[in-house]
This record gives sequence, C-alpha cells and structure tokens, in this order.
Amino acid sequence: MKILLVEDNEAIVMGLEYLMREEGFQCDSATTKQQAQQKIRCEKYDLCLLDISLPDGNGYDLCRMMQKEQNLPVIFLTAKEEERDVVKAFDLGADDYIIKPFRNRELISRMKNVLRRHGKGNPVLCCAYIRMDTGTGKVYCHGEEVALTKLEYKILNIMMSYPGKLFTREEILANIWDVSGNFVNDNTLSVTIKRIREKIQDRDANILKTIRGMGYRLEDSGK
Repeated sequence: MKILLVEDNEAIVMGLEYLMREEGFQCDSATTKQQAQQKIRCEKYDLCLLDISLPDGNGYDLCRMMQKEQNLPVIFLTAKEEERDVVKAFDLGADDYIIKPFRNRELISRMKNVLRRHGKGNPVLCCAYIRMDTGTGKVYCHGEEVALTKLEYKILNIMMSYPGKLFTREEILANIWDVSGNFVNDNTLSVTIKRIREKIQDRDANILKTIRGMGYRLEDSGK
C-alpha cells in the first residue's frame, strides 16, 4: 500500500515514515501544498494522511483536489480540534479525523479500517467461527449470515482486525467517534457489546471476552 503523508513538521514526518515502513507501507511525504499537488498528479496512492495547516495553503484545498483527481481516501491528521474544523473535513469527504498528539497503534488501526472500507487490502477477516467480508459488509457465524446494526458492525470490525488484542473501552470509543461522526457514550457501548455477544455467541465457546476493569478481547478460541 502506498501512503502520501502531507505534513510540514520534520520530526513528525520522520517518525511516521519509520512507522509506515515498520507496518509494511510505502510512504511518500510532502511538506507543502505545492509538493503534494505535484505528487498527486504524478503518482497513484492508496491513502493520504493530511495536515490542515501548511506553509503555502491548507489541507482542505488538497482534500478537494484529491477527491477530484484520484478519489483518494483521506485521513486528516491535525492539531485543530474545533468542531467546525472536524465538520468541514467530513463535509469535504474525509474518511477520518485524528487530532494530534496521536497514538501510533490507533493511527495504524484507523488507516487499515479506511483501506478496508475502500476495498483495499484483504477484505475478509476471520476469527474462530466468525467471518467478516468487509467488501460486502456481511458477517457470518458458522456460515450463517448474522444481521448487525451499523454500530455493532463497526465495533466488531475493530476487534476482528486484531484478534487476541485487549481493547480498552476508551480505545473502542475513540475508533468509532470520528468514523461515524456521532458521539457514542459509555452506556451505549456496554449495550452494544452485549448485543454483539448475543448475536455471535456459540453454545460451546465464548470468544468475546470481558476483561473486568480493562476492556474487551476477541479470541480465536473461546475456551
């Protein structure tokens, strides 16, 4: 996967280029709006990480261009946290909005979620008897399709991306807030997790585990 990073902070650029290489991504970087425009016209990318504030312009204009030139998935990576900035980004077609400072693992997880939604990479996720086809948005348990709400699907998608990983409640809420554009409170998360468990539970296996005081983990084996 080829990533375009548009960021004028050299320290952030160096750190993200290293992170991208470690995760198996090819990464090109641009520090100005003009450099980014040249790269977009000459290269094909799978995803763009885009800052709003640039020395010679702003990321909003670049986002418009990317939608027009390549229909390129965009994640805004910025220190701007005002609601009007977030709303404007989503109105322009951004796929996600991450506020600096950010956590590396969360960034990679969100990137992979965006890539999957755009049909890039492996569209099928598997864990124990559950199979999720991210290309069609369908989930199967023991080969039978299971009907999930949009929120249930998003949460299960996050957990199936990393079977065995412990997700804190805060991590899950952070991942579904910007993607959906709506605030999901703590009580709603508890109810939604309960409903997911009811829909995917197996008589002989409990694969969606609650780790008391910590969070949730989806396991390949429910024993």
